Amino acid sequence: MHQDLHSLALLLAKAERERDEALAEQFRAEAARRAAVTQAEQLVAYRRDYERRWSAEFCREGKIELVRCYQGFMQRMTHAVEQQERIAAHTAVHAERAEAIVRGHDIRAAALKKLAERRVQEGERLEAGREQRQSDEHAARAAWVRFTQANPRTSAI
Repeated sequence: MHQDLHSLALLLAKAERERDEALAEQFRAEAARRAAVTQAEQLVAYRRDYERRWSAEFCREGKIELVRCYQGFMQRMTHAVEQQERIAAHTAVHAERAEAIVRGHDIRAAALKKLAERRVQEGERLEAGREQRQSDEHAARAAWVRFTQANPRTSAI
């Protein structure tokens, strides 16, 4: 029984260590997701600000070279925003997977902990039964000794 509990304790420690490592990975993945989303939002805000500034500039003068430069830059900005949004979506998926892995490790650790608690309770119950039997035997012997001392003729039976 003791070896069984020791093995369960080792398994539980390993499961908790794996859960803690998965939790650290989840935190890293969530931080990467937040950073990617923030960067995408910043790019969108910069593009919007750039469009607004240049719209005012085009109202004053609209040289064709300036328009072409603006259009080229806006295409590159749009491409950068789309790429960053893809990165943000990818990091969100990674963060969700990491969260699911943590849940799995939590479930495993909780199950092992519960199993260990049940084994301990079972051991305590068996020990209590053993102690009760020993106590009953001791009491029966003591009663028999008292009985035979009080009735010396019955001890020969």
